[in-house]
Amino acid sequence: MEMKPSLTKRIAAFGGILFFCIMALEVMIMISPFAFFFYSVFSPVFNFLGQHAATRWATMFFLPHMILPPTAFLKTVRIAGSVFFVVGFLGFIICALQVYLGKIFQWGIASRGIYRIIRHPQYLLLGLWGIGMAILWPRFIVLASLSLMFVLYYFLAQDEERRMLNQYGDSYRDYLDRTGMFLPRSLERPLAAMINRLVPQVPLRHALIPVLMVILVLGSGFLLRAITVHSLSLTSESNLTMVPILPEDSPLSGQAIGGILTAARAGMVPFLKGDHDYLGYLMPADYVMQGMIADTGGHSHLFKHHHTVALITDWVLHPFAHLRSSPMAQMAAARGVDPAVARRHHCPLEIDRPDLACDTCPYRRVILVEIDPGRPGHISGRSLLAGGVVRTPVGYIDLEVATGKIVHIRPVDKGTAWKDVPTPEI
Repeated sequence: MEMKPSLTKRIAAFGGILFFCIMALEVMIMISPFAFFFYSVFSPVFNFLGQHAATRWATMFFLPHMILPPTAFLKTVRIAGSVFFVVGFLGFIICALQVYLGKIFQWGIASRGIYRIIRHPQYLLLGLWGIGMAILWPRFIVLASLSLMFVLYYFLAQDEERRMLNQYGDSYRDYLDRTGMFLPRSLERPLAAMINRLVPQVPLRHALIPVLMVILVLGSGFLLRAITVHSLSLTSESNLTMVPILPEDSPLSGQAIGGILTAARAGMVPFLKGDHDYLGYLMPADYVMQGMIADTGGHSHLFKHHHTVALITDWVLHPFAHLRSSPMAQMAAARGVDPAVARRHHCPLEIDRPDLACDTCPYRRVILVEIDPGRPGHISGRSLLAGGVVRTPVGYIDLEVATGKIVHIRPVDKGTAWKDVPTPEI
């Protein structure tokens, strides 16, 4: 028996939504105990994409995720991501309840509440949730799947309206005349007029609109990545470029480079070679997300800590505070322990000084990543974050930045805390 077109579109839409959810919810899974079950399936996909120049962009990130946003614009975008995520999710649930209760009680056309001004608020709110999710986990493959989801929503909404016209006739036609498809009529009319001017009335018009959607969504991602990379405060000397995780650590970058290069010239840093280029990530020694750069030890394996719900809540509702706050301070607050005692017993630098506090600690960790540009010659600065560059962690150095005194020099394996899975580079 031949499948009805509407059912085909519904299956395609469900598949598109499912694919988007899998990609977007990667961040929630990767900090859960189920991380390696997830990556046992999807790691080969990410590795395949990352190995080829034509597809490597799909595994990259277009907004800061490890590095705190250094500008007001990028901070606003990140906050908007949390707002869209919460509003879209809660709004979708409310609209879904309205629709399904209407079916149970046979209310007819859903025309109450937000349905009085928008015909497809569920799709609009799912779209907002998707945009929020893409900002919260800004991998390009998430953005690509989001653009696919938008295209599927567009065709599915058109198909639903055709079926509703057949079922309800003039009453639904009157509803069409006084409401907008995804936005209020007053906003949708000028937008439709602009689209009519941009997209010619040709037989392939219905194919051109989805193509434009994909170009607009992905183009926004590439623009945001360019803004992000050019907003970073980078300091370069010799073959080492430093990027601070916390914007306020920018003045320390030069001192950290000086201390590391002095140690390297004395032969103390075996994984820092003069004929290679390196990117150094400057951070507090207990920075919570350092495992995404390199496997610096069990404390950086977030999926082993069994704090998934708390981490996700902080990630959505406290977009910056959870990255600035010391994990030891969070642990002490959660368990009612004196923060000073917790710091002295759990300091990753193994420094037992009662006069030190995490908020004013003079020590920093620098994780060094070796750069392979794929061509002869040295590169530095923002070129180290280009799409065709391969970045491999080689080690980390703990030092007192004011004096350049080295505390630890430790090599690391080539992978991150999530082994060979591509993780954020910004």
